[in-house]
Amino acid sequence: MDVRRLLVFREIARCGSIAGAARSLGWTQPAVSQHLRALERQAGLPLVVRRPRGVQLTEAGGVLQRHAEAIAARLHAADDELGALAGLRAGTVRLAAFPSAGATLVPAAMSLLHRTHPGIDVRLRQAEPPEALDLLMDGQVDLAIVFAHEGHEPVGPAGLEQTPIGEDPLRLVLPDAHPQAADLPSEVGLRSFAGERWISGCERCTAHLLRACEDAGFVPDVRHSTDDYVVTQALIARGLGVGLLPHLALGAFRHPEVTVAAVAGLRPRRLYLVHHPEADQIPAVGRAVHAVRRSAIGGGPVASTVRDGASFVDHTADQEDDADDPARTDERPAQA
Repeated sequence: MDVRRLLVFREIARCGSIAGAARSLGWTQPAVSQHLRALERQAGLPLVVRRPRGVQLTEAGGVLQRHAEAIAARLHAADDELGALAGLRAGTVRLAAFPSAGATLVPAAMSLLHRTHPGIDVRLRQAEPPEALDLLMDGQVDLAIVFAHEGHEPVGPAGLEQTPIGEDPLRLVLPDAHPQAADLPSEVGLRSFAGERWISGCERCTAHLLRACEDAGFVPDVRHSTDDYVVTQALIARGLGVGLLPHLALGAFRHPEVTVAAVAGLRPRRLYLVHHPEADQIPAVGRAVHAVRRSAIGGGPVASTVRDGASFVDHTADQEDDADDPARTDERPAQA
């Protein structure tokens, strides 16, 4: 098949319309349509279904899109490697991450990468896991940091490489003025707070809260819902409810008037770094992958406790000297 036509088809799939692809490529619509028709003749199958407001990929179109993405990644890798051989030590890495990782893990990794490879430009895009995986499949980002609760691994199209990079414990957060705040045990049971008003988070976090409370034998009275952990803690501090927040969120911001406790029997959510298998062959992306992994292992907040009050960046400072060594074999995902 003609590689140029495949790349045009990739743009049609990414934009969702022939008109959008034409604008993105700087071509005319008839030229894009001509390439699409030629590719369909080569394939012997229709690749898209034309709709009033764009196009929808057929099953054959979905298959071809995955191969087109792989080809685009390999071409990108070839271009980057040739540049590296010519002495180029720069590149752009597009990264999607959920908010609490974007406030902790990502800045630490970007800082580490900037010190070791200042020519690499990392562009962050905030996105919850489902959106981040969509951006990755659409070719709009090179890497995605996502999370999954136990029994709900990150679901993405076949062919994506998903590397576990750590665990993020969930903590119960309640106001300092709460009657139980002054004398909390090392771990608390959710059932002890069955009569409280609750504040939930994003859609996936809310679903996990409901499951955890159900396992504890009650249905939580959810009064407020926000995916902003600063807002969540402000509401809790004012006595408007209690909530579950991940360790990373509390590492990014800790309200001075809340109390935090570990929850007995509650499994941490798992963190993953996701990318196309070919992506880490691109030098800049490979270095970014290494920086994220180095920032997530060892003594970072993923492995410490919230009560330690240690900052994420503090723990990565002693890792920067050897962060430029992708060949290290002693890296292990952080365990909570």
